Amino acid sequence: MDVSQAKQEHLLALKVMRLTKPTLFTNLPVTCEDRDLPGDLFDQLMREDPSTIKGAEALMLGEMLTLPQNFGNIFLGETFSSYISVHNDSIQVVKDILVKADLQTSSQRLNLSASNSAVAELKPESCIDDVIHHEVKEIGTHILVCAVSYTTQYGEKLYFRKFFKFQVLKPLDVKTKFYNAETDEVFLEAQIQNITTSPMFMEKVSLEPSMMYNVTELNTVAGGDDGESTFGKMSYLQPMDTRQYLYCLKPKPEYAEKAGVIKGVTVIGKLDIVWKTNLGERGRLQTSQLQRMAPGYGDIRLSLEMIPDTVNLEEPFDIICKITNCSERTMDLELEMMNTRSIHWCGVSGRQLGKLSPGAFLSLPLILLSSVQGLQSISGLRLTDTFLKRTYEYDDIAQVCVVCPYTNNEC
Repeated sequence: MDVSQAKQEHLLALKVMRLTKPTLFTNLPVTCEDRDLPGDLFDQLMREDPSTIKGAEALMLGEMLTLPQNFGNIFLGETFSSYISVHNDSIQVVKDILVKADLQTSSQRLNLSASNSAVAELKPESCIDDVIHHEVKEIGTHILVCAVSYTTQYGEKLYFRKFFKFQVLKPLDVKTKFYNAETDEVFLEAQIQNITTSPMFMEKVSLEPSMMYNVTELNTVAGGDDGESTFGKMSYLQPMDTRQYLYCLKPKPEYAEKAGVIKGVTVIGKLDIVWKTNLGERGRLQTSQLQRMAPGYGDIRLSLEMIPDTVNLEEPFDIICKITNCSERTMDLELEMMNTRSIHWCGVSGRQLGKLSPGAFLSLPLILLSSVQGLQSISGLRLTDTFLKRTYEYDDIAQVCVVCPYTNNEC
């Protein structure tokens, strides 16, 4: 088209409005003292203003609700809704009207139109209305592209487009930390921060575990009402506030005894977060699969199945050790017990434990005593694989509190 040609006027008008919850109307109160020149004029005008709160006219917040004046920002996980209207402003009957709405993101172009079929005709002062919805799953600039094509009564085919740009922002900052227990349990701490400018009602924060784990939420009050949250009944998260959620993951019974399998598991699960803002607008985010560093058990893993919390000074006590072969070869194990300054082992050192196949384990009861009061560390076990002549030493296996039975002095 020649650049000097006048811009063509279309018979149809396109209007687009984002559908969101209304907000409370705000005004800027203007007041003065009675002795000033206006006197009580400003106060009288505010009292007569229908948008102000009766008895609190000087407050900026009013009683009325206002519709959004622009697209504004939208947050990841929320649903973008928009009303599209095509109105025939002319005195002609327009035919074969096709309205198409696409959403352009940095990575893809999505068709949001409810119908891809053309409307046969549109009479003067009539309109075509459509409402589109889309759950936002990407951060960054989004462009809503609305295109309208139609045919005039003289057979001329016309086409025009309009672009509406808006930003998608991140509503939450999620950080995770993993803690590996002595057993196969894994503790997950999720730190969730509200990085928007308005408070959020946290409807649900749950962990969907991977297929090998069962999860227990540790975010309820012990001994309180059934399911009472540690954050109270009204679970609001103010702007820039951070909240910690804790979860315990245990291997399912069919995987618990497979040391090699659990050792290599790094995928834990994903967080599912649901919140509400303003007047009930709902948002939802699911994190990607959370991964941890695989625990380095080595070829042999030694853990404790049973140990008393408190023992008496210079009195034997029992513990049960669990020895697991985490390698891919059979081992022939020999056990050595070495005394420390405070811990003394009871039994024969250097005894043969026999062969242990890959992934297998054995429970080993042992007897020891402590000659020193206080919190003592159990150390001094050594395992040797006689096939490869390879030795594994274990220090700080666990801790035990030693008390004197005569003075009842604890650690």
